[in-house]
Amino acid sequence: MNSLIGSDSMKQYIKSYINTIDNDLYNISKYIYENPESSFNEYKACNYLTNILKQNNFKVKDNFIDISTSFFAEYGYGFPKICFICEYDAFEGCGHLTGHNLISSMSIGAALSLSKAVSNLKKGSVVVIGCPGEFKGSSKVTMVKQGVFKNIDAVLMAHPNTITMESGTSMATIPLKITYKSQPDIAYKKLEDFSALDACILTLNILNLLNKKIGKDTYINSSLNNHVASPLYVPSNSDIELYIRGSKMDTLIPLEEKIRSICKFISDFMDVDNENFIFEMPYEELITNDTLSRIFSHNLKEAGIIDISPANKNFSSLSIGNISKVTPCIHPYISITKDISINYLSNEFAKATISSFAHDVVLKTSQALALSGLDLIQKENLINEMNNSFHH
Repeated sequence: MNSLIGSDSMKQYIKSYINTIDNDLYNISKYIYENPESSFNEYKACNYLTNILKQNNFKVKDNFIDISTSFFAEYGYGFPKICFICEYDAFEGCGHLTGHNLISSMSIGAALSLSKAVSNLKKGSVVVIGCPGEFKGSSKVTMVKQGVFKNIDAVLMAHPNTITMESGTSMATIPLKITYKSQPDIAYKKLEDFSALDACILTLNILNLLNKKIGKDTYINSSLNNHVASPLYVPSNSDIELYIRGSKMDTLIPLEEKIRSICKFISDFMDVDNENFIFEMPYEELITNDTLSRIFSHNLKEAGIIDISPANKNFSSLSIGNISKVTPCIHPYISITKDISINYLSNEFAKATISSFAHDVVLKTSQALALSGLDLIQKENLINEMNNSFHH
């Protein structure tokens, strides 16, 4: 065992080990693909992944933080603690259009291989956290609030895409629901009073004008819910769901307050009741740890994926942004398609996740994630550099 402790020997050991679990990793990708489950209903995926981790001597906490499809798995010998994230929910009725099945196979591959190295080193720990519900507010935000990542040294995950790109940033998001209530009535009667629907329409018109003036990196996305079965009826309540999105959370909070004040003005002016509340967990913007990103990109090239684009503006909102405020993180994108005509968020992309090309990418990415973890465990100067860049 001692002959394996050298850095180069341990890296070769990880590379060799990943080849021995080739079929296991493909089976993860395929099983979750063939059994798509909606957010917070991912029972099959959760059980499948935790069984693998238990078989490989991880201590697994099921029903983690009282979320039935969440888990916390750990193997090792104290600090530093390297965490890999699993996501496994699918778009309801549509399948794995964003490739969450591969996020799980990549992270499990990294965790298993790094755990074998840790077993030899008798140093460091490997953590795998199952994070359900990414499409419905995400469990990660709740975990951050409960201090789950407080004692984790680094969080790594890679996301399938049609381009390989360094970890960058993401959009912060405040999900605000605006509700108006008024007296119900019949639409063909002459109405002298304003309705809840009138209030919603005026609100949307004002927000549309506001959207043009709030800056190029800030957006208000909206949807109207009109709770009536027929146009014959004037609804007693109508509501609007907003995603207030921008490059930084600090700029969104004053905008949220402005929108709330607009709603109060409309409520008073139209004499309708108004209530506003946060209907999902807000997402902070992602702050990539530059040191961790550099380490991963190096190891990804070593694994054979050399065409890596620099980080670009990302209009997505990511729950890992909340983690990045408390723990060093990366969230790079990895191309899993050879066919450039395939679009992300498509049925073709979902099918591509179980292709031989995608599986080869899973193996290489698992290796890069594991070797990045190994670098942090074996080289204390990298942990220090990572923490210094995090605190700045």
